[in-house]
Amino acid sequence: MASIRENFRALRLPDFCNLGTWLRVLLAVNGMALLAALFASRHLAALPGAFAEMAPHVELVALGSLVVLCAGRRWLQRLSPLAQAVVAMLVALALATFFSALVAPLESESPSYAWIWFWTALVVVVLLVWFDLAARAHAPAVAEARLMALTARIRPHFLFNSLNAVLGVIRADPRRAETALEELAALFRTLMQENRELVPLSAEIALSRQYLDLERLRLGERLQVRWDVESCPPDALVPPLMLQPLLENAVYHGIEPLGEPGEIGILLSRRQDQIVIEVANPCNAAGTGSHHAGNHMALANIRERLTLFFDLEATLATETAAGRYRVRINLPYRRGEPA
Repeated sequence: MASIRENFRALRLPDFCNLGTWLRVLLAVNGMALLAALFASRHLAALPGAFAEMAPHVELVALGSLVVLCAGRRWLQRLSPLAQAVVAMLVALALATFFSALVAPLESESPSYAWIWFWTALVVVVLLVWFDLAARAHAPAVAEARLMALTARIRPHFLFNSLNAVLGVIRADPRRAETALEELAALFRTLMQENRELVPLSAEIALSRQYLDLERLRLGERLQVRWDVESCPPDALVPPLMLQPLLENAVYHGIEPLGEPGEIGILLSRRQDQIVIEVANPCNAAGTGSHHAGNHMALANIRERLTLFFDLEATLATETAAGRYRVRINLPYRRGEPA
């Protein structure tokens, strides 16, 4: 009995506002409706008609339940996992009863509410168990290991270049060299942390400014940076070490190959319930080879971490236009405490 209670307390429920959750729920309920229609049909030719008759009912209940649970997400988060599961069950049963009563005058036979409640409860239990098992499959061992591996990738050349830059100014400007070493230590301290949780965007901005200061020590006036962060809330939560690798790409692929000063544009803004992160840098249309391949590897790294944290709600897109390479990330606005 104790282990059963622990399993209930550790029940992992999905985010009912997540687009990936909606897609999976709709696919699952339609799949189960197809199986039910297959068993109910005596002839294979009658299967399409039976499914077409059943699908609207299950989709209405599924969509209605998702809308209600998403609307009450903040209230649900205050409850225990078991209480959330009970609420999800009650919502689905209530909507199944409501929609069945609504279409009852249009049908020749009165609905059997006992069977409706049984099948609705069965579908809800199957979905909740499936989401719980899927969450456990990714945490903690798989997701934690992948996140730690993904975030622990910083190019060795950056460390060597930074140390050489510090050695270059240690006699001429020892105070600046000391500050640079402190910034380098702070950067690697963050890198070595267990980056499993979302962090405030303000912390990412501060870390990125330290990184750019180190690169500016080496590149001097060749590195120009334009920040546009006025319309972005600093309390927005983002994956750790997401902005710094984008800037490292911009420096490595955009500024270093140039023989003249180049500008990196950084735009952070909020658009309704979305946070938009955009990094643009000069690009050489003829640039290929290892730089190009390394850029795609880094972007694939960030895209995978976005999927781990936000599922289908976050997107990453790139474009090249007018001599500028642009990376744009859209992710949902989740509020935290600014650093």
